[in-house]
Amino acid sequence: MNRRFHRPALSVIAACLFATTAQAAGPGNDPAALAKVRDTALQSDYAYQRLEDLTDLVGPRLSGSPGAAAAVTQVADALRQLGAKVTLQPVKVPHWVRGEETASLVDYGGRPSGVTQKVVLTALGGSGATPAAGLTAQVIVVRSFDELKARAAEVKGRIVLFDVPFDQNMADRGLAGTAYGQAVAFRGAGPRLAAGMGAAAALVRAVGGAAYRIPHTGATIFKGVAPIPAAAVTIEDSLLIARLSKRGPVTMHLTLTPQTLPDADSFNVIADWPGTDKADEIVLVSGHLDSWDLATGANDDGAGVVSAMEVINTLRKLDYHARRTIRVVAWMNEENGGRGGATYDALNKKLAEKHFAAYEDDSGSGRPFGLRAGISQAGAALLAPLQAALYPMGAGAFRREDVVGAGDLHDLEDSGVPSFEPWIDSSDYFNYHHTTADTFDKVNPENLRRHAAVMATTAWFLANLDQPIGRANVVIEKRAGK
Repeated sequence: MNRRFHRPALSVIAACLFATTAQAAGPGNDPAALAKVRDTALQSDYAYQRLEDLTDLVGPRLSGSPGAAAAVTQVADALRQLGAKVTLQPVKVPHWVRGEETASLVDYGGRPSGVTQKVVLTALGGSGATPAAGLTAQVIVVRSFDELKARAAEVKGRIVLFDVPFDQNMADRGLAGTAYGQAVAFRGAGPRLAAGMGAAAALVRAVGGAAYRIPHTGATIFKGVAPIPAAAVTIEDSLLIARLSKRGPVTMHLTLTPQTLPDADSFNVIADWPGTDKADEIVLVSGHLDSWDLATGANDDGAGVVSAMEVINTLRKLDYHARRTIRVVAWMNEENGGRGGATYDALNKKLAEKHFAAYEDDSGSGRPFGLRAGISQAGAALLAPLQAALYPMGAGAFRREDVVGAGDLHDLEDSGVPSFEPWIDSSDYFNYHHTTADTFDKVNPENLRRHAAVMATTAWFLANLDQPIGRANVVIEKRAGK
């Protein structure tokens, strides 16, 4: 060292170097740092305020709609205000618009003269259209795909109703996702199978647990066949039609006039909080920005988007930068196409190895109890300090899985990126899912803070972890080989 420097000058220089080094290195995964991230998120109302903005000011956000475009602008601007580096990633999305949707039972056994009964329903995304004046046909009620196949000779020219219940008893016991998967298979594939047999239209019993005469929309897929009119009817109306069908033939007049327009231009919103010595590696946190058009998508999935935004807000407050870059993504078009996730994966195939982990929150805003992770057994053992940090807030539960299969992350997971989801109480989620009732007032602010805290703590921990947590390539190869 040159002794001509004065001691005070040396002190100032040393202090500046220390500050720069400290900021670059960050506090890492010290238990106190993890607790600060957790508690800062738990004490913040930022996510709840952004959710109010998104739902009350923008409203519904179906892909291709003015609401979806406004949401991109609103969320991107908010993330810029946090100091994040924001990129809009172009995505071509489906543009399906709902038209008129009415139905009534115009004939059935024992019907009094002059009486008809209104049926409450809503078109499924991807539905074909009836003539403008509607169509009139008999309804055939089936309760399984096997029954549909057995009664194939009766299907042509008729309206097929899949009267399959959502198992709320299963949902109440922590298996809401399984219950949903069992019932939603009929929404996804039922109309296509009915169309292939010559059906005039297809109806599905609403996939949800609450019998409040509210229909649940969602996508259906007509791969390889021309779309036919398809709708979800309320639980009560499905039960009514099933009961009346025991008395004799039931005839319905149905009008559905949706349109499938040319694909629209939209965007994934990407915001980076730069890392330090491993800034080229990414820990991704996310939710999907689009929603169905019946309501404002507060649970599905506004809550996930704003929880991810809270991650950057929390780190900004603490002036924390992890070793890896933490990337927030608000996905576009999860609901009726998955184009956002597929586009991101396609553009990042060569960078899959640089994605250390990816996290998506898309199962509602119920209380989170911990994490589900698609990682190796060895990687799971590395998460003990993270579990310890989440335990004081009642979120220390952990479940390792071979494949998580999150809505927008499954392509990344297939590319080998370890994926995470919060482990959530979803027992009442499907009361509101894809309905007119998925609004801001259904979100508990304390539970939303917990979502954000779990995501922020997990992101910080993963972004500072020294060892890899195990990629999913081997699992995907086994799955593909079935």
